[in-house]
Amino acid sequence: MSVNCRQAESLSRFRTLLAALCLLCAGNFALAGETAVEPSGNGVDLLQDTTFDEDSRSSETSAAAEDLVEAVPAHPHDVPLADAVTTAEGLAEPLRLLEQDIAPGTAQRLAWSATELFEGVPVSTPVLVVNGELPGPTLCLTAAVHGDELNGIEMVRRVLHDIDPTKLSGAVIGVPIVNVQGFRRGSRYLPDRRDLNRYFPGNPNGSAAARIAHALFKDVVAHCDALIDLHTGSFERANLPQIRADLRNPDVVTLTLGFGSMVVLHSQPTVGTLRHAATMAGIPAVTVEAGGPAQLELAEVKHGVKGIETLLSTLGMVKKRRFWGDPEPVYYRSTWVRADNGGILLADVSLGSSVRKGDLLGTITDPMSNASTQLRSPYSGRIIGMARNQVVMPGFAAFHVGIQAEDVMLEPEEEAVSENDRNQETGGYVDGMSE
Repeated sequence: MSVNCRQAESLSRFRTLLAALCLLCAGNFALAGETAVEPSGNGVDLLQDTTFDEDSRSSETSAAAEDLVEAVPAHPHDVPLADAVTTAEGLAEPLRLLEQDIAPGTAQRLAWSATELFEGVPVSTPVLVVNGELPGPTLCLTAAVHGDELNGIEMVRRVLHDIDPTKLSGAVIGVPIVNVQGFRRGSRYLPDRRDLNRYFPGNPNGSAAARIAHALFKDVVAHCDALIDLHTGSFERANLPQIRADLRNPDVVTLTLGFGSMVVLHSQPTVGTLRHAATMAGIPAVTVEAGGPAQLELAEVKHGVKGIETLLSTLGMVKKRRFWGDPEPVYYRSTWVRADNGGILLADVSLGSSVRKGDLLGTITDPMSNASTQLRSPYSGRIIGMARNQVVMPGFAAFHVGIQAEDVMLEPEEEAVSENDRNQETGGYVDGMSE
């Protein structure tokens, strides 16, 4: 082999090695950081199901390529939720949870551990349990499935510590921090960048997210008769306190009516969410959205606590003198108004504002040219979610408008369109949603 040939071969090997090192470094960097993919959409997103998020079902963030186990409840639910207290007979029994027995009329703090850190140290999170002195249903409250959503953590704490077990019919279980790894890092996601709320009911032999989801569902959720999953907005967006619910399910309707004065948004749950898995297991579930991420907002916390306590009273689990006022409207459709230009977004409306078609929602100003564009509402309705003032890019979901419709006929649950059909009809992605 000539000298020139040897030099050429050495140079080729060097380039191959350099390319491999670059790819390795890029991969390590990606694993160390986080991705919050925010694909842009075309036009207005107008859906009956406002929580389907196709991007979160990618190979990096969801269970699209994994087999999820069948969600089977630990006990049957033969009595309508509205009658669960009035039809309960006999004496309350000890509640068996996480290998512990909680006697009637007592409260206890347990620990749930679903995974380990890289060092092999178990990761545990508290589970608050109040078992009433009287028989009745078991209600579960979960929060911080996304680790940066703080309002629900405080809601769970306030509700659970305010219950007198000697005056409670049934039991209340609270898991204030489900995604403890994300919470410790101030992150929405698990350390491997997966969205935990796309992996329920999970798989004991699957990815880290699937295993955590399976452990929570098997160890806690499957022991309950109803579920309230607490969330906030995502990616610097805030939500008006609202209930996301599939109103085709009578027991779910019972939950929404029990909250009293809180906006209700009809939405079919996305496959992989805790709400979907619980409902499929015969456990009626709703999602409560209130406020934005990474902050503790006391007004939203108080709103959520009041709603949950009203629900406990409405179901007959506790007896309160105070009842919340008239119900808020139910929105069967909603739309996200998106930015068409990049720049600084400044809102002209606030959460809860009523708007008419054509009303100004906000302006986006190019900080370099000072050119401004206006975002206007395509429908009459109410602002139920919005981005905080910030720098945005084209396609960013900025304002969520709830559209109140009269005489809406919902499909029976057994005749509902499939997830695949719905995905094809809608383009499969509605961002700006937290759940």
